Amino acid sequence: MTAEARASTSGKPDPVPGTPSPAPAALGTSTPDAPTREDMGLESASSGRDRYLDLLRAIALVRIVAFHTFFQAVWLSVVFPSMGVMFALAGSLMARSLQRPAADVLKSRARRLLLPLWAYSLTVVTALVVQGWRPEPGDTGGWWLRILLWLVPIGDPPFPESIGSDAGLTETSWGMESADILWYIRAYFWFVLLSPLLLKAFRRLPWVTLMAPLGLVAVLGLEIVVIPGAIDSPATDFATYGACWILGFAYHDGLLRRVPFRIVLTAALAIMGLGLLWVWSHLEEFGWDLGVNPLGQALWSFGVCALLLRISPSWSLLPRPLRFLDKVIALINNRAITMYLWHNLVLIASVPLIDLLWNLPVLEENLPWLLESELLQFIVVWPLLGLVFLAIGWIEDVAAKRRPRLWPTAAQGKGLSGKATTTP
Repeated sequence: MTAEARASTSGKPDPVPGTPSPAPAALGTSTPDAPTREDMGLESASSGRDRYLDLLRAIALVRIVAFHTFFQAVWLSVVFPSMGVMFALAGSLMARSLQRPAADVLKSRARRLLLPLWAYSLTVVTALVVQGWRPEPGDTGGWWLRILLWLVPIGDPPFPESIGSDAGLTETSWGMESADILWYIRAYFWFVLLSPLLLKAFRRLPWVTLMAPLGLVAVLGLEIVVIPGAIDSPATDFATYGACWILGFAYHDGLLRRVPFRIVLTAALAIMGLGLLWVWSHLEEFGWDLGVNPLGQALWSFGVCALLLRISPSWSLLPRPLRFLDKVIALINNRAITMYLWHNLVLIASVPLIDLLWNLPVLEENLPWLLESELLQFIVVWPLLGLVFLAIGWIEDVAAKRRPRLWPTAAQGKGLSGKATTTP
């Protein structure tokens, strides 16, 4: 279930690795013993960061929020394939951190992912249980066991398709929408666990490893092989975004940089063209929502990410025209996991708040179009996300062993030891 649609979000790119070669200087250097600060594809900002990559990550997350707000704007998944971009960024960061012992890296990555996830999952599951969510008769033991998937994301967690009543403050589908977004967390977690093996395979056979997921998603998309049961979603997501993740390896190791730009451009446009052709030929089935079209998503995202990473200008500072966005970009990067996890719940919570505005005659009489529009919801979601950042965003700092900060708009943070930490 790679539903970028209502369930997902699409991603962000980091530099691409390939075969062992020094990482670009703009990313900063990192020795195997150096402290690191990578998170999932939702990485935090810090000193030594490539601000171009931070910008891409911020765009990806904002696009995700927009995608889940403007339900008719499924074409946004084509304009900027956020999920592919975020997986590519995460792959690059994973390749860099694997300069250290793999066991230490996996432990660090798991901690940085799981602590924010636990805060989210415990909140959601508690609210669902309070609203009456219970196991089916005769399935109590299995139900409680599956609940653990909210905390250990190796599979899709259970959720009620409907909870509460139509007369309640929120839609009865809020439980399903809260679980939908966790497909990315599950996919990311598996990519992290498999990265030591994937990186070894990539450095032994770079081009074969890079293209293998595209071959796999083609086999699945053409239904040459049908994967049944519980492994369908994880396998499909791996096939869909695996090439983007490994493209991150290629960026980090310098393989992509060594390929002449004209070749990258030609190959990327050809792959993107194939993706659009596939999407066009399946419009009746999928429409323009790449999140429900694995093969179209894989081809389009791979081509876009290859171009973005090959072009990568490696900014230590944002260009002057964009510098007014510096604090916003730093905040989004420092609270990327929180923003991704909570944005759907915040959108749901914004609906009853907007309903209250109908009680103001001046708005009801003069701006009914605004009160009815998704634009107002998109405006309201940002201050609400800001409140979430203040309330629980600091968990990301604790998970990364940084000094907790309420509003981290600086590009550098301090660890619990008081020393500056950098993101490798």
